[in-house]
Amino acid sequence: MQVYFDNAATTALDPEVIKVMVDVMDNNFGNPSSIHSHGRQVKTIVEKARKTIANLLHVSPAEIFFTSGGTEADNMAIVRSITDFGITHAITSPIEHHAVLHTLEELEKAGKVHLDLLNVDSKGNLDLNQLEELLSSNPRTFVSIMHANNEIGNLNDIQRISELCQRYNAVFHSDTVQTMGHYPHDLGQLKIDFITGAAHKFHGPKGVGFLYINANNKIKPLIYGGAQERNMRGGTENVYGIAGLAKALELAYEHMDEHQAYIQALKSYMIEELQNAIPDIEFNGVVEPEKSLYTVLNVSFPCSDLADMLLFNLDIAGISCSGGSACSSGTDIGSHVLGAIKTNADRPSVRFSFCKNNTKEEVDFVVSTLKELCSKSR
Repeated sequence: MQVYFDNAATTALDPEVIKVMVDVMDNNFGNPSSIHSHGRQVKTIVEKARKTIANLLHVSPAEIFFTSGGTEADNMAIVRSITDFGITHAITSPIEHHAVLHTLEELEKAGKVHLDLLNVDSKGNLDLNQLEELLSSNPRTFVSIMHANNEIGNLNDIQRISELCQRYNAVFHSDTVQTMGHYPHDLGQLKIDFITGAAHKFHGPKGVGFLYINANNKIKPLIYGGAQERNMRGGTENVYGIAGLAKALELAYEHMDEHQAYIQALKSYMIEELQNAIPDIEFNGVVEPEKSLYTVLNVSFPCSDLADMLLFNLDIAGISCSGGSACSSGTDIGSHVLGAIKTNADRPSVRFSFCKNNTKEEVDFVVSTLKELCSKSR
């Protein structure tokens, strides 16, 4: 059996998304910046996609800007906000995605900003009282806190964070890459300056994403070179990707409730089966449904002598999963998220991440494989 439990890294393209993209590839090849009929036809596709996304998020189409993905969108929001608004103080957490952490760290090294990291407890919960203390003493701060952690699955209370940022006139950016398409985002109600999305996290194509910029914010481009995206992002648009992104998000919203119920049940089932099968099993981060991303489960195993080989053995058995963030795989550096919450370095950790295509039979196969591996270890 081949099992794919690494959906937080990327998801399979939905067949309906493929159909939309192929139709555009077959019939629309013009440059959307061209003023002739071929260009205008393609421009219409881009603007229709923008309107679809804006309607789902309850914002104006003029507030949606297409990018190459979540990393570019995060960089654009962070770099341009701090540079263009003259901000000298930023706050984030030590468990943010590297697209946020590394960007802010580089800005601090360059002397552009002073960076504060929020305290985090052993379960990955952020100290929002500390956030308020920092905001109260540092007016006009840039705050970047993700909606859900991509490694341990913790959901952050971005509504409360938004309210704190409003109270102290802070600029609030949230990396919503892991929750976009999985939770509703009503930006007509949530007061936020920037959020990001990447199509391949919700069964859309790789290499395309978007940045929402609240209309009250005026920033300069991160990438120069052309007048695309209303002079905000140079470069010919990835039209096929944009069409696929819009269709994928439309499908995600259409089936969101049923997919959430199904995947949450699958995750809960795996938690129970692992607890029954392997003594001393632990879970990194919070696993309560109301506080945890339903697509992510990070498991800590007692079989310490398999630490360096557990992922390899799972791969040999036909099981694809991750030892942490996919963006860190292949390096010798351990997970910065697991390091920040001070997990036991002697216990191997594996992230299993689910989607609508996974089944209980796959969970049973994974659990039985893990039980056998850990039994051999003991």
